[in-house]
Amino acid sequence: MTRPRNGGDVAAETLTALGARTAFGIPGQHALGLFDALQSRPEVRFVSSRVENNAAFAADGHARLTGDVTPLLVSTGPGALLTLASLQESAAASAPVLCISSQIPSEGLGGARRGFLHELADQSASARGVVKSVHTVRHASQIPSAIAEAWRSAAAAPAGPVWVEIPQDVLLAPVELPPVSDVDGSPEPLRPRAELVDEAARLLDGAERPVVLAGGGVSRARAQGALLRLAEHLQAPVACTFGGKDAFPWEHPLSLQSWLEDRHTTEYLEQADVLLVVGSGLGELSSNYHTMRPKGRVVQIEADMGKLEANGPALGIHADAAPALDALAARVTPRARSERAEHETADVKRKVADRLAGQGLETEARVLEAVREALPDGAPSYWDMTILGYWAWSAWDPRGGAMHSAQGTGGLGYGLPAALGAAAAHDGPVLAVSGDGGAMYGIAELATARQHDLDVTWLIVDDGGYGILREYMNGAFGRASHTELARPDFTALAGSFGVSAVLTDIDRLRGDLAAALAAPGPSVVVLPAVLRMFAPTHLD
Repeated sequence: MTRPRNGGDVAAETLTALGARTAFGIPGQHALGLFDALQSRPEVRFVSSRVENNAAFAADGHARLTGDVTPLLVSTGPGALLTLASLQESAAASAPVLCISSQIPSEGLGGARRGFLHELADQSASARGVVKSVHTVRHASQIPSAIAEAWRSAAAAPAGPVWVEIPQDVLLAPVELPPVSDVDGSPEPLRPRAELVDEAARLLDGAERPVVLAGGGVSRARAQGALLRLAEHLQAPVACTFGGKDAFPWEHPLSLQSWLEDRHTTEYLEQADVLLVVGSGLGELSSNYHTMRPKGRVVQIEADMGKLEANGPALGIHADAAPALDALAARVTPRARSERAEHETADVKRKVADRLAGQGLETEARVLEAVREALPDGAPSYWDMTILGYWAWSAWDPRGGAMHSAQGTGGLGYGLPAALGAAAAHDGPVLAVSGDGGAMYGIAELATARQHDLDVTWLIVDDGGYGILREYMNGAFGRASHTELARPDFTALAGSFGVSAVLTDIDRLRGDLAAALAAPGPSVVVLPAVLRMFAPTHLD
């Protein structure tokens, strides 16, 4: 028997009309009308996670890889609240995740405490401090406009997560509305003002030693080509932040790479007579823990208006990176090749390498090199907050494949679920990297990987605890407490999910990881190893 169309159908039709082709989440009692409606629309692939925060990380990973608004569908109360820590990461990383949560029946909204299952006094208030915008639906006729407005908000620079709430009864009630087809979630482009482009071009043309710090905003805007043109026109060395590691070619003669936690790099950035900061708010990690003190003029291009000049005076240009860099590249006067700039760039990297060479970190370098050589060029990687991930922030060569991590907010458990989200859109292998502590946050998602046959290889570096916290505590207090962890046999546990797994060592890592990545479907590689971080950021 065919049921009548309802609010859930209207929501599903709206998502389809807006272009959604993959969604993530977990069903729940109040949201069943939406999930049933989605079932009849095979053009939208639904990837069901096991825990809501991991579903949100998966949506984040998908959104970062594709640049597309990615739906996240969850139920009321506990399900909705479990997404918030992950959506905080999406907000920090400008990942356009569209969270649609159900709500208790309409009669319980507005503060009345009727005792409904999952009831919160004000669910949207919990989300409001995390996401870009909140949209609450009261009637089915509001659903298309609310979702389209949320979609536009999520996609508009700076992109980020948004929140839509639809009560259970609105999702289930029959509707007489025609099928949804005419909706538009396209955002307005965020272009720079002409007088600011002129002034920035004047400053850069007049600079003898211009330098660029490129952040994640360049990568998100797909503005790598424009940045390359501008840097070559100016003959300006370029450093990339940890969130924008693919913003500039790693081996380019003008590439300073990403050693932002080293004073050699910091001092070079400080000495620029004009420092162009694009797509970065100069936060803690990008400014070497707020120790960078530029001596020349700073030009800052940033889509998030709240970040303009938040960490120092600048010529602030409120714009998305792509149109701003295109405009500047067309406006500045091209220069002849500068051997001085190339020599200085190489000298900074040599100083960094010399400093590391005296710290006895050969094992760490071998491990990261083995991972890099095993992963095919162009394949994306997703890194948890683990020591090898911290190394990758500075030392990983993207080779055409974007590197993503949870460095926006630093929460554990990002690597595997985010990689699963990416694998739902990527044709080829995706790498996830976790420590044993972070791995336990997402171990249930091995079931998701197997169920949906997602091509993710998960490297777990097992050092017996929270390795980075162990180092921090030993450094600060001379001892570590509560950092050592009991953990499972990860290979046996993966096997119980039907996921192939191998226990490796440093000598066999490259071959074992390459074989796992070459085999279709999910796999796990476990490396027992205690790795160390490089020394603090001061000069030796």
